[in-house]
Amino acid sequence: MKKKPVVAIVGRPNVGKSTFVNRLVGSRHSIVDDLPGVTRDRIYFDVEWQNKFFTVIDTGGIIPGDEDDIMVSIFDQAKIACEEADKIVFLVDGKDGVNPIDYDIANILRQSGKPVFLTVNKLDNPDSYMMINDFYSLAIGEPLGISALHGSGGVGDLLDLITEDFSREEDESDEEEHIVRVAIVGRPNAGKSSIVNALLNENRVIVSDVSGTTRDSIDSLIKYKDKEYIIVDTAGIRKKSKVDYGVEKFAVDRAIRSIRDCDVALLVIDATEGISDQDKKISSIITEAGKGIIIAVNKWDLIEDKQANTVNKFDKMLAQEIPFLEYAPKIYISAKTKQRLHNIFDQAQFVYEQATKRVSTGLLNKVIKELYSLNPPASVKGKRLKLLYATQAGVQPPTFVLFANNSDLLKDHYKRYIENKLREAFGFFGTPIRISVRERSEKDKK
Repeated sequence: MKKKPVVAIVGRPNVGKSTFVNRLVGSRHSIVDDLPGVTRDRIYFDVEWQNKFFTVIDTGGIIPGDEDDIMVSIFDQAKIACEEADKIVFLVDGKDGVNPIDYDIANILRQSGKPVFLTVNKLDNPDSYMMINDFYSLAIGEPLGISALHGSGGVGDLLDLITEDFSREEDESDEEEHIVRVAIVGRPNAGKSSIVNALLNENRVIVSDVSGTTRDSIDSLIKYKDKEYIIVDTAGIRKKSKVDYGVEKFAVDRAIRSIRDCDVALLVIDATEGISDQDKKISSIITEAGKGIIIAVNKWDLIEDKQANTVNKFDKMLAQEIPFLEYAPKIYISAKTKQRLHNIFDQAQFVYEQATKRVSTGLLNKVIKELYSLNPPASVKGKRLKLLYATQAGVQPPTFVLFANNSDLLKDHYKRYIENKLREAFGFFGTPIRISVRERSEKDKK
């Protein structure tokens, strides 16, 4: 999976950052998903413009306090954006004019070395465009005027500039074999780094070690059975209330970004501590991001008096505590003894293949027709759901669109039934499945 370029929206409070982001993801209905980060002040959105896909970070939500608190928050946001983004949109308020804080933000962004697009927002009428010239004083490039609220001005021109060197989806070549990207995630002290170190020490055919954009995320390219894998070590994800603002919060944020950028997430659980609420939360983050998942129960060597059914007992506990991950492969490993570590690569390859699997339309509709006949949904106020047609709309995760007579009649329990039957028929082990429904009259049935 190719990593999407990242564009951060930066600016002081109330300049219209969230309005601008909503304009990007709402007016074109191009949002793929939204996944709140661990912080309260950054949210990630996947956006499409002219068949070019990138991730936008909304850095809004800074809660005003006293002047010092505002400044600290603003500076931290700007610095994080500089670290994480490929490009930065510096949004300023055209109605208010240049603010002293704008100069401070401009100084930080100027030192970042990243491309910065100075964008003057709230130019809602022709007369307001006279304000643009004032922003040349920020000395951070030519200002471009827009109205995020109305979608007028240079919004399209701005997006063209931002994405001019982004590749179009159809331009991505499939000739080279894809390198599966595996993010090793989990709460602190579960043994993530020990797993990475053990893999690196055991595999002497490492192609390279390349540091990521931050000091807490490292990509290692490893070859196993003539296939290459990128292993991403991440910071431990703790509860929000236990994360200090600044460097640690940034590290946790990067771990969540690593989930979004990976093909398969290896969720590391400490066998000696069992399954925590935080493990469940991380599982939800992976599932909501639509990523393949493997559950790795680490420190298995420390479990005493193991018997033939010990693994089965832990499997049952996992099924009880995280029932929505019943489809995920489970491996019991030890980073210390290197027990079953190579299963990580075998399972990662398997899960990736499951997540990218495509089903022919004819076979899919045969299964849908069969499952409907075996267990038709109950009628609701005299109306019954009719499934007219189905198609697979995408992969990673496998995404299916059902055409039905009435979308409101597809209830959650019947959607789960369909998902279970699709898994029985086609596998899809280790990957979430997305199912949506669209209305179509029976006369339009294909």
